[in-house]
Amino acid sequence: MSPLPDLALPYPALHASHSGIWIADEGGTRPIGRGEAIRIAADTPVILLNAALVGQRLGYADLSGLDLLELFAFLCPARFMVPTPRGLARVTGLTPPAADAEVATFLRAAAGALLGMIEGEWPEREGAWTAAQSLFRLRWTWAPVLTQRLKKPETAERWLFTKLGEWSEGAPRAQPRTVTLEADETQARLARLTGSTAEQRPGQRAYAQAAREAFGPRMAAGMPNMVLAEAGTGIGKTLGYLAPASLWAEKADGAVWVSTFTKALQRQLGHESARLFPDAATRRAKVVTRKGRENYLCLLNLEDALQGGFAGRAAILAQLVARWAAYSADGDMVGGDLPGWLPTLFRRNGATALTDRRGECVYAGCPHYRKCFIEKAARASADADLVIANHALVMVNAARGRESTTRPTRYVFDEGHHLFDAADAMFSTALTGAETIELRRWVLGPESGGRGRRRGLAARLSDVASYDEGGARAIADAVNAAQALASDGWLQRLGEGAPFGPIEALLAAVRGLTYARAESGRDPGGDAGYGLETELAEPDPGLIEAAGPAAEALDALVRPLVALGRRLEAVLDEAPDWMDGPARARIEGAIASLGWRAETVAAWLSLLARIGGPASPDFVDWMAVDRVEGRDYDVGLHRHWLDPTRPFAETVLKPAHGVLVTSATLRGGGDWDVAEARTGATHLLRGASRFEAASPFDYASQAEVLIVTDVKRGDMGALANAYARLGVASGGGMLGLFTAIRRLRGVHARIADRLAREGLPLYAQHVDPIDTGTLVDIFRDDPAASLLGTDALRDGVDVPGRSLRMVVMEGVPWPKPTVLHAARRLAGGGSGYDDRIVRARLAQAFGRLIRRADDHGVFVLLSAAMPSRLLTAFPPGVRITRVTLDEAVAHAAALPSAAQTGHEARETA
Repeated sequence: MSPLPDLALPYPALHASHSGIWIADEGGTRPIGRGEAIRIAADTPVILLNAALVGQRLGYADLSGLDLLELFAFLCPARFMVPTPRGLARVTGLTPPAADAEVATFLRAAAGALLGMIEGEWPEREGAWTAAQSLFRLRWTWAPVLTQRLKKPETAERWLFTKLGEWSEGAPRAQPRTVTLEADETQARLARLTGSTAEQRPGQRAYAQAAREAFGPRMAAGMPNMVLAEAGTGIGKTLGYLAPASLWAEKADGAVWVSTFTKALQRQLGHESARLFPDAATRRAKVVTRKGRENYLCLLNLEDALQGGFAGRAAILAQLVARWAAYSADGDMVGGDLPGWLPTLFRRNGATALTDRRGECVYAGCPHYRKCFIEKAARASADADLVIANHALVMVNAARGRESTTRPTRYVFDEGHHLFDAADAMFSTALTGAETIELRRWVLGPESGGRGRRRGLAARLSDVASYDEGGARAIADAVNAAQALASDGWLQRLGEGAPFGPIEALLAAVRGLTYARAESGRDPGGDAGYGLETELAEPDPGLIEAAGPAAEALDALVRPLVALGRRLEAVLDEAPDWMDGPARARIEGAIASLGWRAETVAAWLSLLARIGGPASPDFVDWMAVDRVEGRDYDVGLHRHWLDPTRPFAETVLKPAHGVLVTSATLRGGGDWDVAEARTGATHLLRGASRFEAASPFDYASQAEVLIVTDVKRGDMGALANAYARLGVASGGGMLGLFTAIRRLRGVHARIADRLAREGLPLYAQHVDPIDTGTLVDIFRDDPAASLLGTDALRDGVDVPGRSLRMVVMEGVPWPKPTVLHAARRLAGGGSGYDDRIVRARLAQAFGRLIRRADDHGVFVLLSAAMPSRLLTAFPPGVRITRVTLDEAVAHAAALPSAAQTGHEARETA
């Protein structure tokens, strides 16, 4: 390891892992016990790496100290770092520690190296001195160290709100020209993207030709050119569709929206766009990433936090976020260049309050409107060639977006097998306590009398109310009607049998009937004490009696919301003297927001009308009590479309001119009819064209499937033993997938120490206080690490190379027998519907294993009950063997270990 730099910090460093605890000071490094570690950390500032994680391993949730991740976030805002000793070594230029026992010493060296950045060429110097002064007043642990080293600038620093650039209005973009892409020019564009030295991929060339059809001229309204393309892993479908998409955008002068389901693919597409536009400035203009409003930093919320709206640790987070915002490329707090691990260091305290999660934006009424990250992204996308979005945003934008004049005509839906689920979430209705209290806050604003700016409806539209008598009356009526919605403390009142108001009375009736009718207190996945649900059928008199007053209360609310929207439209038409451009934009935003809320309340009223009335064949309705760890956290009524692709087809597909839907598992474990049904193609008058390209990988020689037959179902000890033995045998590189969080946690608790003694780190969703994206980054970075997770890791995780060489599933991933699933199963063919879901999930999980031509690995299923009919989920030619656990361990041991691949890992890092 590199020698310890001359370090002025007199503080010890503490490191805790599953294999032990160590303290390092000027006298050296020594192992210590948990009690002594807690005592030292409580009495002395200690240098740490990820205090939240170390505190969890010590069983000391209040652990604080000199966290190097916080220091890095201050010194290097908007820079990427894997939050591990390996990642820290990479950014500091130090040699990473070879063993856990060396980490504490390394952390002291890393602290000196990070602070040494201040003395050199430091790109993020501007604003640091000002921020450090504010953090000193907030008693941030690193502030005294930094203020001693930071020199006061000779001239005043530009602070965040003066540093950020402004967007400017431009002429509206014309409608895209009508063009036809020729086959040869599409192939030439693909060749330019792949490069002259790239291997020839016939499947990719054929894919690009098939994708070209989605960019042809539409022949009739409501009949888009739709292409369904299933392309196996390794075909290169990203560049395959970017070739015709970029060519069409260039020739037609229009924007193509490329929609994904996962943030990982959004990031990958951003990287791939460099092949299209190597110049960074050109790329920023031509390629824009868009997400929902709730992903972006709200500058008005940040200003509120910086001026005293936040206290304690949340106030420190706000200062660090302000440092980041000054250097961020786009202000994206979720999956952008804000480190995903930063909010978790503060236990999510305050991070969500810095985004626009409640729809309370005042648009042009905001003093930072011209600098707003959300508005910048919206305007940039209007002039871009490629807009990288996600399925949810595309649907929201089509259903109730404000950008009606710039609605896209061409879409590419990558990860298209998720369209059904995304549409299911978008077009559903939930009349629950959490949803109603959110609406109450949107109308009334904060009611607790706490600090912070008031953001209720009356405050946001006060100038309109003073000008327009009808608008003022509608606002007052809405405020009065909102008093009937659930309010703070509603869950406690329901538990005590003392609901307040008609909505809480309805929720109490729903809760009582759900508890009475739910068959057991078990989650369908096997987790005791979790959610309860039952069909909304044959309601008891108590529920029917509660539904009437609740419907009256909601009707009293929806009427003034609709009336206010109409009054605002009238104000726009009348254009009073004070109506300048920004005021018009603010009112237009308010109209869109009011329309969305009114539609929500109208959907609630429709759901209430179902109580005691006939069921609709188009919808599935049920009652639910959502619980976690045996405690209620929400109660309410739910409505989903039986086929959510129907509204998706109406709002997104039919207005479009061309749509490409693509995925490696598009047919979802079935045939093309399944693909058409789950993408909405069946609801179009013109059928979709189909394309299929098998993966070029040699799965027969690169992978094998092992079905372990001697791990008893339900035996937690045996399940944990299997994961431990497999993880040790493979030397790490294991992705463990679970269908229930309880079993994941149980296995992790039993095997973490065992793997750590072998020098094999183990990380887990729902256990480690680290966001999922960062967990994947850590797993990708360390070939010796293993990762346990649930559905989020079964799809969309791209870890090529030796960091992932074994996938282990705890059992057959059967769908949970919920009310919604039961209805769709009945409509979709019974057991065959279940089989298709399982085959799709198995194919997606297997797809994590082989990501490039030189990958090798083994897929292990710990289930003797795996039906042979489901084995078609795996690629043809893959050897599938039923084995004992001992035999599976022997196969895992034959894989190249982390030690054998360490050189490769260092080379690719």
